[in-house]
Amino acid sequence: MRTTKKRSVAYAATAATLALALAACGSGGDGGDGDKPSAEDIGSVGAMEDFAVGTTFKATEPVTFGLMYRDHPNYPLKDDWDILTKFKENQNVSFDITSRPLSDWDQAKSVAIGAGNAPDIISVTHPGQEVQFVAGGAILPVSDYIDYMPNFKDKVEKWDLQDDVDRMRQEDGKFYLLPGLRESVRPMYTFAVRKDVWEQLGLSLEPETFDDFAADLAKVKEAYPDKFPMSDRWSANGPIEATLNIAAPNFGTAAGWGFGEGTYWDADAEEFVYAGAMDEYRDLLEYFHGLVEDGLLDPESLTQDDDQAQQKIASGQTFAQLTNDQEILKVRTAFTELGTPGEVTMIRVPAGPAGDYVAGGRLVSGAMLSSKVKDSDHLKAMLQYLDWLFYSDEGLEFSKWGVEGETYTKDADGKRTLMPEIDQNDLNPGAPKKLNVDYGYHNGVWMLEHGSSDELDQSMLRPEVVDFVSSMSDKELAPVSPPAPLNELEREQVSLWQTALKDHVWQNTAAFILGQRSLDEWDAYVKELEGKNMQQYLDVVNGAQERFAEKNG
Repeated sequence: MRTTKKRSVAYAATAATLALALAACGSGGDGGDGDKPSAEDIGSVGAMEDFAVGTTFKATEPVTFGLMYRDHPNYPLKDDWDILTKFKENQNVSFDITSRPLSDWDQAKSVAIGAGNAPDIISVTHPGQEVQFVAGGAILPVSDYIDYMPNFKDKVEKWDLQDDVDRMRQEDGKFYLLPGLRESVRPMYTFAVRKDVWEQLGLSLEPETFDDFAADLAKVKEAYPDKFPMSDRWSANGPIEATLNIAAPNFGTAAGWGFGEGTYWDADAEEFVYAGAMDEYRDLLEYFHGLVEDGLLDPESLTQDDDQAQQKIASGQTFAQLTNDQEILKVRTAFTELGTPGEVTMIRVPAGPAGDYVAGGRLVSGAMLSSKVKDSDHLKAMLQYLDWLFYSDEGLEFSKWGVEGETYTKDADGKRTLMPEIDQNDLNPGAPKKLNVDYGYHNGVWMLEHGSSDELDQSMLRPEVVDFVSSMSDKELAPVSPPAPLNELEREQVSLWQTALKDHVWQNTAAFILGQRSLDEWDAYVKELEGKNMQQYLDVVNGAQERFAEKNG
């Protein structure tokens, strides 16, 4: 299932794709990599001579790689994890681990890289996050070494990902991140609603438009006048960022998590505009203001923490909120703990005035390499190991499911089933062990955010999630912006503008939605953005886009 429907409209750079666009430069499989190191310059200790697509990697002698490990509180690092044992036994690979907690992960990476003492492999890095580290020379231009990664090259070709990869290229024509690769975009976020209440009131679980969804919420309000039909979440860093992110493409703009640094490509005008100043952004805010004004959306949604929001729906105080395929399980657990009757289910994200869109990309969280590894005796072995783990069919299955016969079984049709004593994603509710907690598999450090084939990606999804993904498959995929790589001086120049503009947009997004500022003041608000160097910022970005287009056609 690959969502590929497209049409020529104005479109946004999401949080990830904007960063890719700003970093992009060069085109084609080898663009910008003319000065690749020769084979004689690459340390080959432990490397296989015959490594190729379909080859199981095993170092010819024991090797140890430094690893900056993101420690997730839901599955804390254990030295005796089976995945680490199997790496040592089957791949001849051990790790010298530097562990940092999820809560401090991005800051810890920045400190380590900035100080020049980051380990060989720097895990869990989303596309675009590498840009800030390039100028200092502390991370490796991995595009110089892709010839030693046959599985990566194979997947890029098979899944038609070359353009996506090329958007990671920076002004020097190279890219600095090994991303997770998806065969297709997989939507994960949508609204969870009380199925029992919706059915009681005769409401559709597949509202066609956001206006239809608002009408359904109004009917819930009529039936339960003392309650807010929806109380939302994910407002820790900005107002309802996840909800605005999934809604924005359907209104013809970018918002929330997808706002990125604020630029939005207007295909008709063939230039970048500022998302937070678009009439379409105003329409988006007007819609959510209408929900608040009509008592359909809890005003506390824009400030409350996630636990508060979950408790409200689990206790029956409200009937809808944004979720994803994992967070809905927490809501159900809270229902059980509180003894609240009822059932929650995911609905298809509705269409909007701009169309029926889903934003996203097929490059996901990956890993950077410290530039110090270019002098490592075992660089080639490291590249082969990562290529096998992140991009081979065997490595992808191993990191996600573990070992056949030990953690799962596979029938004649290829269907995988976890051992009865092991759970993951609520596939075996109540099982005493978990695949990630007790074994170390299904772990974002080694699994690259499920980056994989459609079959493998969906192999561990619950039926309801497969149904949701299928329901979203006919949405049009919002295309990414054209490349506009900024040079180091330009990035430094616009950084303060970006921050000031975004802060002002976030502040007023909340104010407009809550009615603390009238939408009649929209023109004055846009003037305020202009006073914060909005046009100067756009001039720099559009200049970079034109420069790239002239150079690369």
